[in-house]
Amino acid sequence: MAVYTKINKEDISIINKKFDIEKIISFQGIKKGIENTNYLLKSKNNKFILTIFEKRVSNKEIPFFMKLMDKLNDSKINCPKPLKNNNGSYLIKLKNKTACIVSFLQGKDKDKLNLKNCFEIGKIIAQMHSITKNIKITRKNSMGIKNLDPLLKSIKFKTKKFNNLEKFLKNNLKDIKKNWPKKLPNGIIHGDLFIDNIFFKNNKLSGIIDFYFAANDYFMYELAICINALCFDKKKSKFKIDKLKIKNLIRGYESIKKISLNEKKSLNILCRGAAMRYLLTRLYDYSNTPKTALIKIKDPNEYYQKLITHNSLISYKDYLI
Repeated sequence: MAVYTKINKEDISIINKKFDIEKIISFQGIKKGIENTNYLLKSKNNKFILTIFEKRVSNKEIPFFMKLMDKLNDSKINCPKPLKNNNGSYLIKLKNKTACIVSFLQGKDKDKLNLKNCFEIGKIIAQMHSITKNIKITRKNSMGIKNLDPLLKSIKFKTKKFNNLEKFLKNNLKDIKKNWPKKLPNGIIHGDLFIDNIFFKNNKLSGIIDFYFAANDYFMYELAICINALCFDKKKSKFKIDKLKIKNLIRGYESIKKISLNEKKSLNILCRGAAMRYLLTRLYDYSNTPKTALIKIKDPNEYYQKLITHNSLISYKDYLI
């Protein structure tokens, strides 16, 4: 559940006064998501999304996300467009927290992707990268490989049965950092392209949401995140890599933007790094979140299995054949 901050009719009145939009007549909390509070706002003829930023997002970084979504909209990438208020700012204060309103994106996420969907996703990622390499705003990746050591140290391994897991994680992270590529094509990436952040309408990709992990990083790292998030199939409690989905994701990407030889050579280590990033954040949530919290904790075992899979692969071709 991701409604941390409750709003009321008085707050809606404030929004109606501050934005030159059709009068909001109803609002409803959106339970999907983890990081921020989101509400669906409805006027007579339109819908909007209100996001209230919680402690996880630094106030000084929010303008980066607003500018990025605005520039992507200007370049015909379908994503939420932040609205400016009557003072020309993207941001307002609500319940003593920073908030914004963005346009409503048509469509909804899918439970399972087919090969055509993967091709379309690869294509829109490449279109986005072609644009963001020239956008002159920057943000360091707060979840980049250099930030994973402190995250690992902060995880509470509560019993002795976790000792082997802790050793496994430390050894893997050490090896990943040692072999991490020094220089690859880079720019702003979405950084969190999970299946629930990709919308479809009539089985066609209609757009991308949730840019609040966007940062400057390697473009190939984005594809590594997507391989982990989108190209494994769950059968019972096992996660098995789907190489046809990977092949279509990459074909879609390369229909717009070619992948260099160095990027291809780096795919395995980038996939291991992406799997490690999500394994550690899930372990942190699993071990540090109070049982009373209204958040559904995602299973760390999923990314443990994915990391094991990547450890058994070596070359770029291993992901396609």
